[in-house]
Amino acid sequence: MKKLIVLASLLVCGVTLSAQEKGYLTGSLESNDYSYVNDEKSGALAGDDRFGSNNYLKLDYYNGKFTAGMQIEGYLPGSVGYPSELTGINLSNIYATWMDEDFSVTAGTFYEQFGSGLLFRSWEERALGLNNAVTGARFTYNYRDVVAFKAMWGLPRFGMGVFTNNTSRPNTITNTETQVRGADLSFALSNLLNWDNTYLALEGSVLNRYEPISSDLIDEGGKPNSLGYSGRVNFESNGFFAKAEYVSAGKKYFQNPDMNAENWYLQKNGNAQLLEFGYNGRGLGLTVTGRRLEWMNSQIISGNVSTSNLMNYVPAMCTQYTYMLTTFHPYSPQTGLVQQNFINSGEMGGQIDAFYNFRRGTALGGKRGMRVHANFSTYYAIAKDGTFQAGNLLFRDFSFDIEKQWNKKFKTILLYSMQQYNDSYGASPEYMTQNIIVADMLYKWTSTFSTKLELQYLQTKQDKKDWMAALLEVNFAPHWSIFGSDMYNHGSTKVHYYNAGVSYNKSRTRVALGYGRYKQGFICSGGVCRTIPAYTGANLTITTSF
Repeated sequence: MKKLIVLASLLVCGVTLSAQEKGYLTGSLESNDYSYVNDEKSGALAGDDRFGSNNYLKLDYYNGKFTAGMQIEGYLPGSVGYPSELTGINLSNIYATWMDEDFSVTAGTFYEQFGSGLLFRSWEERALGLNNAVTGARFTYNYRDVVAFKAMWGLPRFGMGVFTNNTSRPNTITNTETQVRGADLSFALSNLLNWDNTYLALEGSVLNRYEPISSDLIDEGGKPNSLGYSGRVNFESNGFFAKAEYVSAGKKYFQNPDMNAENWYLQKNGNAQLLEFGYNGRGLGLTVTGRRLEWMNSQIISGNVSTSNLMNYVPAMCTQYTYMLTTFHPYSPQTGLVQQNFINSGEMGGQIDAFYNFRRGTALGGKRGMRVHANFSTYYAIAKDGTFQAGNLLFRDFSFDIEKQWNKKFKTILLYSMQQYNDSYGASPEYMTQNIIVADMLYKWTSTFSTKLELQYLQTKQDKKDWMAALLEVNFAPHWSIFGSDMYNHGSTKVHYYNAGVSYNKSRTRVALGYGRYKQGFICSGGVCRTIPAYTGANLTITTSF
């Protein structure tokens, strides 16, 4: 591993110094800075530092078939709610890649995904503080778009990465001994047979995960190596599509909550089933998805509860909302949970998602058409390991929205959502129900001046009762944008959660400044979420690329 890191470092440094003569260099810089204040109204505390700063510098060099790059990260300290293992400044990523027409070789840091990601996925999502890039080696090969093969080996990142000097941070977990080895194979039968309007592929993956284990677990039959695999079928023809995937995630070990039991550990077999089919065409889109998860909590470090401790991708398969009041209780899939008085092995359920575009000139479409979208999703706890028997309701959502362009200047979106959420992870049959309505109105006064107004209302008899919210955004294209928003809980706490800010865009640079009061809640991306505490303060964001 040390030789591999040194080799990749020398390659990156060498080509970067010669970037002026050969190839070209690209880069990006992102800085998110926060200043916190104490707030008696919301109960938010500024903390000892009263400051947070997340910074990223990324450089990539391209020269023909050769690519190299690096990323430096700095958390001085990390923003509120960020994983605590992210601290200080460090070189987090460094890689070198040679890519030919049919194959590629990578040494250093890379991101990878097998199938849908249920078995394995490494990716970066800065909003979540997640970066589980693998540092090692990867090889890919493609034969005439019929056979695609890739193999990889390395150490998944946890904390500041494998390049961290642990002696400088003796009290912080910055590295792991976990290793992953895997391969993925895809065989496109339709390309081999030269089918014109049909695509059919058979795919499979295998993944070996190694992590040193305790002597107590070894005594109970545990092994440091865990083998997982997946099989997949993908089909598309004339707008119709179907996907099926089966995943065996290998053996999982959990500390037994029953201290009087003979065995100290519980052994579980992780597995998942995913089925999806639908149709897209003639203005209609329909997708039906079913998924079952059982002990699919794949972690880099076993037992660590950090939100960045992920080695696979399990998104929430339901509507992904962006409006303020619709995101109070976003759904987080249940992948297996062991508690003192309750064990939840996972979930089963699915969603139906449909949209239809009414064409221009029709009775409902009018002069400019209209888009109607609906989604229904529901998930239940698994009542008994190894079965398809449904337990208590975990989450249910029904949403309906209409998007209408009335003329060249005026556009509206009307949305209704009914959400039911169980915060006991299925231990109790009780759940909370909330109804949300949203009116989103955009008006373009001129080619460079527009305003956007959002009005929202949430009704529920539980939690903190009813909420209302409003947002006004004023845009002066192409440079300036100003916004102000407020969420008010008039059902219980009687607290305003206000926010205002301004942003400026120039070429590839964006600067945004804001100030506000934020309630305790969630930040989500792609159906994966992390919890953030309540805070009040100012934030400055600067992003640029070259």
